[in-house]
Amino acid sequence: MIEHALHAFQAARWPAAGEHVLAHFDADTIVVYQAYRESIGRHAIAHGRLGGPDFSFDRMSWIKPNFLWMMHRSGWGTKPGQEVTLGLRVRRSFFDCLLRDAVASSFDPARHASREAWQRAVEESAVRLQWDPDHAPDGARLQRRAVQIGLRGAALKSLASTELVEVIDMRAFVEAQRESARGGAPWPGLRTPVENPYPR
Repeated sequence: MIEHALHAFQAARWPAAGEHVLAHFDADTIVVYQAYRESIGRHAIAHGRLGGPDFSFDRMSWIKPNFLWMMHRSGWGTKPGQEVTLGLRVRRSFFDCLLRDAVASSFDPARHASREAWQRAVEESAVRLQWDPDHAPDGARLQRRAVQIGLRGAALKSLASTELVEVIDMRAFVEAQRESARGGAPWPGLRTPVENPYPR
């Protein structure tokens, strides 16, 4: 299981604004989250890798290093098709390559000479990066922005197998914290995975 702590304690030390990769990581690995339907989630938990008849390697799959962003996206594991929250522990060397190689989902003139050049990069890249508003436990938008990374092709296959160190079943933890998340700030009983700004 992933180390966790009171959310109120953690939120007090997190950056309040700006673009930050908040994540649970150690010297060698980092945990990213995905939420799947029951059949995909059960297969991953049983086999320690992503795959099975219902998992598609032909579409882009998005990973989120920020637990609360994942909870916002999945409705704390209540949205159809997102009932099983998985923590995927991957190698930091792999994650760093994803950050390095990712093409932003929106045009940035500081990184691309033209919209056409950016569009070509998007079409050719196997890794997409998108910054979205981060969210409080009850879904309220924050000034801080959280990242999600889209993978396809070789990058997705690497995530699913060779770069995946551990599949962590988060279902019981999400269920246990769901009610606490529905209360108002400062959510005194809520616990979340220990996360810190990731160096990049």
